[in-house]
Amino acid sequence: MKTINFPRIIGASLITYLIGIAAFISSYYLPFLENAELQANIVLTIFIIPASIIGARFYLANAKGPSFLIGAIMFALTIIWDASITVPLFIIPAGGNHLSFFSDPGFWFIGGLYVLSVGLYARIKAVA
Repeated sequence: MKTINFPRIIGASLITYLIGIAAFISSYYLPFLENAELQANIVLTIFIIPASIIGARFYLANAKGPSFLIGAIMFALTIIWDASITVPLFIIPAGGNHLSFFSDPGFWFIGGLYVLSVGLYARIKAVA
């Protein structure tokens, strides 16, 4: 069985998180929809695909592992970043909380897209 390089996967998920959070926060400064929260989720949905591929490329440059497991671990680490950084710094001051953030179906849709993007990229890279 292939092992996971944990320092490398932490770095990969942090890269993806930083790109994603930058896109999410930046979307609030370029309003094009009335609903700023919906707009931020749409922007993040678009940016999560290239962000997760960049993170996966970082991980796969010097490590291997089961493709969708890599994506799941990266997403799990991103949940930790969100719980400890995003929610306290950005969501709670805006009137939200951990429960509202993590129970949002949009969060889980984006998370699924994240895992799918990493997994498919890793699979494609493995056969190429």
